[in-house]
Amino acid sequence: MMFKRCLELVLKSEGGYVDHPSDPGGRTNRGVTQAVWEEWVGHPVTEKDMRALTVEKISPMYEMKYWRPSYCEKLPIGVNLLVFSMAVNAGSGRAVKLLQRTLGIVEDGVIGRITMGKINELSPATLVDRYSATRKVYYEGLKLFPIFGRGWLARTEKERLEALEMVRNS
Repeated sequence: MMFKRCLELVLKSEGGYVDHPSDPGGRTNRGVTQAVWEEWVGHPVTEKDMRALTVEKISPMYEMKYWRPSYCEKLPIGVNLLVFSMAVNAGSGRAVKLLQRTLGIVEDGVIGRITMGKINELSPATLVDRYSATRKVYYEGLKLFPIFGRGWLARTEKERLEALEMVRNS
């Protein structure tokens, strides 16, 4: 149930079909790049195929490629949304490492005993705010920030507020 709710919010952030010339991901629909989709389905796809992606088609891929490898089922409500969204945007390993950077521990990309212990020392709301701040710093350091930065920061803030709402309602 939590995966579905987080997926719904991430897909709101991702939007629909785009093919921005400066985006190294190329054709993207519902946050799924053509290369990722081709890898998932095991064969080349066309623009028509990319435009035809539905939530039902992509949901299993999102769960297996981003939700589970980012340990989102173990994370506090709200924090799981942010880590999941970051995984979709920049990869599961990077999303977990940013969480570990937020916690001030070794960034190994694995949520084990030490990481969970540090997570449990903070309230979910505090962790949501701190992770969002770490995420902003990450985006500001990217070479494509001048092109996509405003959108990345707007997404980070929108999702921070959604995550805090999830914390309040849990």
